[in-house]
Amino acid sequence: MKSEIELMEMHINVLFKHDEVGKITQINEPPYTKAPRFYIGSTKMGNEKRFLDSLKNEEVIELENALDSNYSIPIVNIMQILSKTHQIESLWMGPAYVFQTVGKASSKAIKITQANKQFLLPNFPYTYEELEFKEPCYAIIENDIAVSICCSARQSAEAAEASVYTLEDFRGKEYGLIVSNAWAADIQSQGRTAFYSTSWDNYASQGIARKLKLVQYGTDLHFS
Repeated sequence: MKSEIELMEMHINVLFKHDEVGKITQINEPPYTKAPRFYIGSTKMGNEKRFLDSLKNEEVIELENALDSNYSIPIVNIMQILSKTHQIESLWMGPAYVFQTVGKASSKAIKITQANKQFLLPNFPYTYEELEFKEPCYAIIENDIAVSICCSARQSAEAAEASVYTLEDFRGKEYGLIVSNAWAADIQSQGRTAFYSTSWDNYASQGIARKLKLVQYGTDLHFS
């Protein structure tokens, strides 16, 4: 089993594209928009931090000093430093989980491929268009239409991050659990690590994590 820090490093490499010196440049999914200005992956073993490639050296030094002088993450101090040059547009925080060993996938979960991706229409047009970047993808099909899916939000050679969504009229049937389990089983069969993360205010998503018995190994903080 990998340590929390090792998992966080893998998770960050899934989330973002990096330049040659390890600074983050883009979010690792189409349309590859700019990465946050500052990212911290917090674990009980310590923190992993990443700076946007366009962040000024003075800001990087100030942020490093603020973190070095605090055991806990000084969110207010970080926001003050970043606000000196640009107004902060968003602050995102949430738990980061990893799937444990997953058993056999339910036959209810149908693997979506280029041959049957029409199931994704009309409810999941973005996934339909970007399927080659989102595979593997699993769905619950009702009346020849996908009503719940789990696919790869972002991925690397070592790991992938789950993206799960169930249409409102089909919630409460544990469809999200079924497709998430099938997706994770596929990722693990490839020898890769299956991740799942969400925001602190997304209680439904955290509920799925609890029911799947995922292990929280850290917390994500994005400052944009």
